[in-house]
Amino acid sequence: MAEQAINNNDTSVQDEWGQICSQLKLEFGETAYDSWLKPLTIGSLNNGVMNICVPTTFMKNWVITHYSERIHKIWEHKNPEIKQVNFVVQTMNSGDTSLLKKIVSTPTPQNLYVSNYESAVNDYIRPDSSSQLSAPLNPAYTFDTFVVGKTNEFAYAAAHKVAESKNVSFNPLFLYSGVGLGKTHLMHAIAWHIRQQDPSRNVIYLSAEQFLYKFVKALRYKDTAAFKEQFRSVDVLMVDDVQFMSNKESTQEEFFYTFNSLIEEGRQVIISADKSPSDLEGIEARLKSRLNSGLVADIHPTDFDLRMGILQNKARQMGIALPEKVAEFLAQKITTNIRELEGSLRRIVAHSQLLSDREITLDMTQDVLKDMLRSIDRKTTIDEIQKKVAEYFNISVKELQSSRRARTVARPRQIAMYLAKQLTSRSLPEIGRKFDRDHTTVMHAVRKVEELIVEDTSLAENVETLRRSLEN
Repeated sequence: MAEQAINNNDTSVQDEWGQICSQLKLEFGETAYDSWLKPLTIGSLNNGVMNICVPTTFMKNWVITHYSERIHKIWEHKNPEIKQVNFVVQTMNSGDTSLLKKIVSTPTPQNLYVSNYESAVNDYIRPDSSSQLSAPLNPAYTFDTFVVGKTNEFAYAAAHKVAESKNVSFNPLFLYSGVGLGKTHLMHAIAWHIRQQDPSRNVIYLSAEQFLYKFVKALRYKDTAAFKEQFRSVDVLMVDDVQFMSNKESTQEEFFYTFNSLIEEGRQVIISADKSPSDLEGIEARLKSRLNSGLVADIHPTDFDLRMGILQNKARQMGIALPEKVAEFLAQKITTNIRELEGSLRRIVAHSQLLSDREITLDMTQDVLKDMLRSIDRKTTIDEIQKKVAEYFNISVKELQSSRRARTVARPRQIAMYLAKQLTSRSLPEIGRKFDRDHTTVMHAVRKVEELIVEDTSLAENVETLRRSLEN
């Protein structure tokens, strides 16, 4: 099929896109849809490849990371002729600003990125004003909507303390966790709380990637003095995912001096990352030291009770009745990522609502999520878990399966049982047989590791490292 541009007369594809947008809105929620998906427009269709236009490179990268796979699956289901979905940054002549005007007129958080898009049209980037420095905040990410459990209660308490008081005994606050465990939620919650409690305080929240972008822009246009003034005059500076500064020496240097300036003046600094300061790779020693100088709070992987609480809380927000069996099934199956857990619930609800309020049942849940469940089940086997854990703790698989009770063997065995329960669909008796144990021993091991994850930071990091290696 020759390449064709999609226009208003291509009703079938336009209708498909409209239906897809409706489903995406139901699955991901109105806020995420308005922020990241509403600005997308369909472009050309060529040999089964659909091009979707995105207004900025930043938005393109975000959409590809968080939504592209789901968009492709929905469209492929609706139209098998579409084999691939690409995302391209919309290019325009300087006089063609209709798309820009359309985005600007939409009162959503992505408007804060319009300055980047407009600069591409005019080939000039205007200096940021203080009000433009901060990235948009998700209104759903507040302290009220954050579900607290054993694995995150310390980080929550620290975040709430910083948000409540202008002067705290620890500065900076450094939050870290694996992907999708709530650190960005807490960052947004702090910013919302401070802004609502004292609107006069200048709170800047942005990702490390955005800090890097703004610094490079200032260098390009020889406007570093304005950059320094903007960032060193804020009351609260919040930088998310600081690991993205890895090996960016110039950016790290500027951030270090900005950091020092704010701390010395008693301004609050809040940082998040995927690892503790000491474990960040490609970060200068002096910056690591500074990041370690305040309070470091980690968020551990969720336990079953916390996942149940998150699902029940989300169901209440969505105004739906979630059967307990369905909630238990999701909490047992989707263990690594809160975003995936909530996304799965939204998919189930969307399916139910799109099919004339079909009742949410366990069978329906398993059918709707069969692609995800297959992916989870095929990622790891108990044999793979045993081999990986044995290698990690420098023991043999035979020792894991043996009757030895020495701590150097017993603890890795418990961790292997815990990971087998978390990462496979095998029953407790099936897991037990792989270790030559009964199901009650596996139950005890799972409970014990869940308790230790909260109490022992070192063990929690070991478990998280093993989990990531098994999932990759």
